[in-house]
Amino acid sequence: MTDEEIMRLALEQAKLAGDDLEVPVGAVIVRNGEVVSTGRNRRESGKNALAHAEIEAIDSACKKLGGWRLWECEMFVTLEPCPMCAGAIINSRIRRLVFGASDSKAGSCGSVINLFDLPYNHRPEITGGFMADECASLLSGFFRRIREMKNNNEY
Repeated sequence: MTDEEIMRLALEQAKLAGDDLEVPVGAVIVRNGEVVSTGRNRRESGKNALAHAEIEAIDSACKKLGGWRLWECEMFVTLEPCPMCAGAIINSRIRRLVFGASDSKAGSCGSVINLFDLPYNHRPEITGGFMADECASLLSGFFRRIREMKNNNEY
C-alpha cells in the first residue's frame, strides 16, 4: 500500500469518529505495507481521556502481533499526536510516524514541542503535514458542525 492509501484509511477512521460526534481523528498501523490495526477517537463515548485514536491502534497492534515492541511498524494519523500519544509511540518503538494536520494546541511532534527530539531511548522517523489540507478540512468541518448544533440546541 502507498502512504496515500494508508492515510485514506486513517481518514475513514476519522470520519467514523466524527459521525459519532467524536473529534475526527483516525490512525492506522502498518507493517511491511499491510494493515495491522486501526483506531479512532472514542473519548466522549468511552468517557475516557485515554481513548485516542493512536492509543487504540497501538493497543490493538500489540494484541494482534503478540508483543509491545512495534519496531517494524509505521503509524499514520490524521492529526499530530499529543504528548500522551507521542509517548506511546516512543514506548511502543514505532519506526515511523506520518501525520496529517498540525495541532497548535497540543501537537508534540513539532507544533508545541517535539518529544522525538528529546534524548529518549527511541526516536521514530517523522513525516508531518502529509495530506494536511484534507485532514485539517475534516477537523474544521466537524467543529463548524458542532458550533451549528450548539446554536440550534442540538448538542
